[in-house]
Amino acid sequence: MRIASWNVNSVGARLPKLVDWLGTAEPDVLCLQELKCAEDAFPYDEIGALGYEVAAHGTGRWNGVAVLSKVGIEDVRRGLLDEPGFLAEGAMFEAVEPRAIGATCGGVRVWSVYVPNGRDITHAHYAYKLRWLDALRATAAEELTELPFTVLGDFNIAPTDADVWDIAEFAGCTHVTEEERKALTALGETGLAEVHPRALKYDVPFTYWDYRALRFPNNQGMRIDLVFGNERFTTAVTDAYVDRNARKGKGTSDHAPVVVDLDLP
Repeated sequence: MRIASWNVNSVGARLPKLVDWLGTAEPDVLCLQELKCAEDAFPYDEIGALGYEVAAHGTGRWNGVAVLSKVGIEDVRRGLLDEPGFLAEGAMFEAVEPRAIGATCGGVRVWSVYVPNGRDITHAHYAYKLRWLDALRATAAEELTELPFTVLGDFNIAPTDADVWDIAEFAGCTHVTEEERKALTALGETGLAEVHPRALKYDVPFTYWDYRALRFPNNQGMRIDLVFGNERFTTAVTDAYVDRNARKGKGTSDHAPVVVDLDLP
């Protein structure tokens, strides 16, 4: 089985790239993040024509997640256990954002997650990010079963200093703080371990490169799209890599897909 994750940075804008990549990579399951569309606006027909069922969770705007599967979709769950909301500037009430969706696909329990960015360590969005990560940990702990189980997506956290192109550039910034990395450790303490993609062209398999300042051609990126799994999942992994080619060219997402191959009984 091939399972992949990709922050597409707008499924509408990236649809031709997504369709092409699905035809080439042929994942059995693809977890998407940052749909930027409501559930009823998802391109179900175009994706369905490739043989995929879709479970989407989105309201439009800047968030949204989905699971695409050729091996069935069951037990769909939208949102986390006691998921916190965020009070946006000018809003009267906190909104629970569409950032997580779980489904069972071909006997594997998958969660597609889009962790809040955090914006700045002094911003309320950073405190929201830490609360959201705690809800993710609680959800993973509640859901862990004997099935192969994985949580994958855009975590907006670089696990180590080596996972950014120049740690000096991130001094005092989100994505690399001790508190965020402790949240990844807490997720691991539920019984999950990270699946590390192998290096291809470069020593560190970055997954994100800013559109500005020629970050991609200069390989000034970050590894923030991560895959965690329980023992039944991680022991079945035969390969894991970042498809850097999907980031090349015009009209691409600023993230590249992470691909995991499994040999399941």
